[in-house]
Amino acid sequence: MTDTTSIPGYDYGAETVADSPVSSDELRLLLATVMFDDDDRQALRQAGEVLTGHADDVLDVWYDFVSSHDHLVAHFSTPEGEPIGDYLDRVRDRFRQWIDDTCNRDWDGTWLDYQHEVALRHHETKKNVTDGVDSTDQIPMRYITAFIVPITATVRPFLARSGAPDEQVDAMHQAWFKAVTLQATLWCRPYAASDW
Repeated sequence: MTDTTSIPGYDYGAETVADSPVSSDELRLLLATVMFDDDDRQALRQAGEVLTGHADDVLDVWYDFVSSHDHLVAHFSTPEGEPIGDYLDRVRDRFRQWIDDTCNRDWDGTWLDYQHEVALRHHETKKNVTDGVDSTDQIPMRYITAFIVPITATVRPFLARSGAPDEQVDAMHQAWFKAVTLQATLWCRPYAASDW
């Protein structure tokens, strides 16, 4: 784990982070639904060793993708459509840490609480609050789920750089895909409330 004290707005484990309304039993069922098992946990840890070492390169790819689509970069822009550089930078620092957290944190109650915090920061409940910006009031849920594809597809070349055999790269990639799908599902909860 990296030192997270200097990441603006990153408050994993802080008392200010609300308890997740998702129970550990619901999490267990979600893990079963995305077919995440002990082999995936091991493969995800291996993926973390690769991805955290290339995090800035991965983020460059993701940021290039977002910035090339006006409908996505709008959620990091002023009402007039001007990208907010400081906002993008602060989110980037937390996004870098998210890669590490996804691969290396234990998915316990503290992790589940922080997933709820991330969900609220995408939703109108807390969007813009952490960074004190004037941007869109929320990121539409459709982009949270659709973003699973670019966040998953673009990491495989980085995993392949490890020099691991193809079957191990495939295992790391599948574990990453399952982890991203799980988190995107958790982040949709504030949008769906009881229907979640």
